[in-house]
Amino acid sequence: MKEILYVFLISILPIVELRGAIPVGAALGLPPLANAAAAILGNLLPVPFILFFIPKILDLLERIRWFAPVVRWVRCKADKHSTKILGSDAPTDAPSEPTESADTAVLADTQNVPDKHTARRRHAAFFGLLLFVLLPFPGTGAWTGSLVASLFNMPKRRSFPAIILGVLGCAIIMSLASYGVVSFLSFLAE
Repeated sequence: MKEILYVFLISILPIVELRGAIPVGAALGLPPLANAAAAILGNLLPVPFILFFIPKILDLLERIRWFAPVVRWVRCKADKHSTKILGSDAPTDAPSEPTESADTAVLADTQNVPDKHTARRRHAAFFGLLLFVLLPFPGTGAWTGSLVASLFNMPKRRSFPAIILGVLGCAIIMSLASYGVVSFLSFLAE
């Protein structure tokens, strides 16, 4: 039980995440399913907090004089890149500004009708986020993927499933690599 707790706690850590926790669990002799389950749960634990609270934390930091320029720079960069990726008419979780009259409300409704390019961008953003979390490279993972989705104001109903699927896929990759390497090395030791 102590080994499962180790794997769970290691997978919560940023940067290390599930990519480091599963090999540790394999080295500790945990069964593959218990190891993967503990790592997945630990890796997914911070995701909702990052998605929901990073914008609020940035709002608070922006009120502090020393952090305000950095927060504005981060948000400016994120807005610039999210517009390139998601398009300017992509739906976000950011609150929309109220319209001034009924005429502008009708005009705004006709402009928010998604075209085929917007739908493609939404699908591409979903799969891009999924791949970003799935691929076991340094600097990628659930923490960074959640932060990117939050900064890009991606809809949570799209970003959360992409992150979950990415974590599940990464767990499969890391389990196969960890247990395959461990069994291969034990075969050489005989």
